[in-house]
This record gives sequence, structure tokens and C-alpha cells, in this order.
Amino acid sequence: MLPNIGKVDRETFDKIIFPHLGKEDKSVMIGPKHGVDAAAVDLGDKVMVITEDPTFGMPVLMPYFGWTIVHICASDVAVLGVKPKYMTICLLLPPGTKDDTLKNIWMQVHEECKKLNITIIGGHTGIYPGIAYPLNGGCTVIGIGKKEELTPSSNAKVGDSVIMTKGPAIEATGILAFQAEKDLEKKFGREFVDKAKKYFFEMSVVKDALTAGKHANAMHDATEGGLLNCVYEIAEASKNGVTIFEEKIFIPEEVEKTCGYFGIDPLISIGEGTLVITAEKNKTNDILRELEKNKIKAQVIGEITEKERIFVRRDGSEEKLKPVKVDPFWEAYFSTLKVESQ
Repeated sequence: MLPNIGKVDRETFDKIIFPHLGKEDKSVMIGPKHGVDAAAVDLGDKVMVITEDPTFGMPVLMPYFGWTIVHICASDVAVLGVKPKYMTICLLLPPGTKDDTLKNIWMQVHEECKKLNITIIGGHTGIYPGIAYPLNGGCTVIGIGKKEELTPSSNAKVGDSVIMTKGPAIEATGILAFQAEKDLEKKFGREFVDKAKKYFFEMSVVKDALTAGKHANAMHDATEGGLLNCVYEIAEASKNGVTIFEEKIFIPEEVEKTCGYFGIDPLISIGEGTLVITAEKNKTNDILRELEKNKIKAQVIGEITEKERIFVRRDGSEEKLKPVKVDPFWEAYFSTLKVESQ
């Protein structure tokens, strides 16, 4: 059975989607697989990196919807070590949408694309029944780069340091801070909520990835399933093991308290904005310095190993690292909607 919300599970992907990918083409260097953010196609002397993502139109976040579309989609190209260059977008609107709503979304898309040097080259915009809120039905971002620049998850090497930027559950914190603003303010105060809401605008790894890419072997952003799922996917894609230490994972106060309020684990909650990087030991400090120079907090949290995938808890106990089946963020998010509707 398919999940109630979010990406289809691994079993469904492996059974229905992965075996049926149309005509085989040898120019496809990186195709659909777990733990890979974008595809890569061999163009001869260059490589084309291409990704596509929908964006869920959450009502409370509609004032920032255009920003979200651009950064979430562009991040998946940047994670492969290539600068995003072109975009197409399919924007679907419900009947009754006002001109000002479309204008606000589109101007944000336009302005953020200008900031990231992305050119919009096509797409589709239309009004359709059955849609509750504006929806990015599919945004495609393309980058053109050199083959040696590619940093897919499968490139992680035994002995690599595992580096995390910003902290876990960035996306969960930013969205829930907006969605449950009143409740969180009652619990933690206005200043706390204002800080937590700023995490929404950290939901991008474009800057992180383009800063770290020249020294990295592999990069992957922590989306559904959060940090631990992201690390697992890197290990799986590279056919390696990994050891991650809980005591080395910094959790910002706003993340810890917001996730704690909803009773969700920040280590497995949706984390767009968190970049996981693997790099050779002799390049690790270069990456950390470059990220610090760009005001991006980062820390080594583990190492790529030969076989076993282990998560070491603060008390020293070890657990097998496994894929996250259900991201706890969704239950927390929909619980806020139920409260509002009462």
C-alpha cells in the first residue's frame, strides 16, 4: 500500500518505477536511484545535470511560495556540484485565484532566479479544479558542468569524513514555526518563534553545495527522513558502510525545542537545508574553513567505512542505521491543521 503522504516508499519504487524507465540510453551517467538528487547526462565534453520537484502549497507559507520553489529545486542540481542555470516550471492554480496571488508567486520565482543566475526557459501556468492551493506541479532545473565536478552520493569513499551543515530538521522547524506560531509563542515566547521562523529561509543548500563542492567527493541534502535517512542513502548509493556519532550532531535550540514540542525526532524529520558532505580527510578542513567563511555552520559527524552502517548514541550504544519509512514531520504538520479547523 502506498504511503498516505510524501514520497513513495522504497519497495514501491523498486517494484513499479525503477524497472520501467523507458528506452535505455548509454549517455545517462546518473539515473533514478535512492539517495540521488538529480540525473546526469553525458553531452560529450560537458555533462547536463537535471532535476524535477513538486512543491506542496502549504497555506500558511503561501507568502513565500515562490522562494520555496526556486531554492528547493535548485538545491538538487547544486548538490551534484554543478551551478543551476535553466528552469522550467509548471504552476497549477485553483479556480478563483486572484491576480495578486499569481503575481506574488511569480515575482518571487523571478527574483530568486536572478539571485542564483538561473534563466526561466519555459513551463506551464494554468487554472484547474480539484486543487486547494497553488501548486508547483513540477519545476525542472538544469545545470551544465564538467564531468569531474560531479559529486553524487555514490562517490563517497571509505575513509571520507562525513560533514553536516546547519543542523538537522531545518525544514521541519521553519514550517512548524509558521504553522504553529501561536502555540509555540505561548510555550517559548515571541523571540523564540521569530528565530525559529528564520529557519524557513535556510531551506536551501545551493550556497552550501557550491561552497563545498570543489573539495567534496559526495553531497546529498536531507529531505524526507531527515539527517539519518540522508546518511543512510549516501552509504547505500556508494555501497559502503558509515559510522555516525550522535554526540557530534549539533542541534540548534530552535530545532530541539520545536521538534520537542511536537514529540518528533529531529534526526529523522524533514531537513531541506541540511547538506551532508563526504570528503577525504586532507580536504575536510578546507571545506570547514570555506563554509565558515560563508557563515555556514558545519561539523564532522562521522566517517564512511567499509561495511556496517552504525549510529552511535550519546551513551555509547550502537544501532544499525536503517532507512526511515515514515517521516514524523507530516503527522506533526497535519495535527496543526486539525487544531485550526476545530
